[in-house]
Amino acid sequence: MDDEEARTRLLDAAEELFYRHGIQAVGMDRIRTASGVPLKRLYRLYPAKESLVTAYLERRDRRWTASLRESVAGAAEPVSAVFDWLARWFSEPDFRGCAFLNAYGELGAAAPEVVRAHKAELHALLAELVPAEAPPALADQLLILVEGATAVAALTPGPEPALRAREVAEALLRQ
Repeated sequence: MDDEEARTRLLDAAEELFYRHGIQAVGMDRIRTASGVPLKRLYRLYPAKESLVTAYLERRDRRWTASLRESVAGAAEPVSAVFDWLARWFSEPDFRGCAFLNAYGELGAAAPEVVRAHKAELHALLAELVPAEAPPALADQLLILVEGATAVAALTPGPEPALRAREVAEALLRQ
């Protein structure tokens, strides 16, 4: 196994375990066991758990954001498409809320900068989708709707929080 395969295995294991059980609850030995990567190589590639957490969140950010962008690209109603995408995500059987807010909740100020960068990128994406004539605060309001729907769905998974938030977003767009 070369280093690239080892990184992929480690990140796959980290993503599954950290997202399902939490960052604090999962030790490096558990990542090693799940990935099949020898401990020596794990620590050579990721010298500390913090570096593995950062790499996991960076990869998740790229995948999550790309999927959302792809889903809204060319949509007739791009803001509504955001909430339709969220409804599908919230309905996935392994949905456990926002990995970035979960990480921040566990690590607080020690959370990697990627957490804040992810939220800033989400805000920027929402700002791109709002009509030019919309008030500047609309992107902020949409971010609050996305985050609120995600938090509610973490407690009660399923599409309903996204669908209710979509109704509010559409009302804001009509104003």
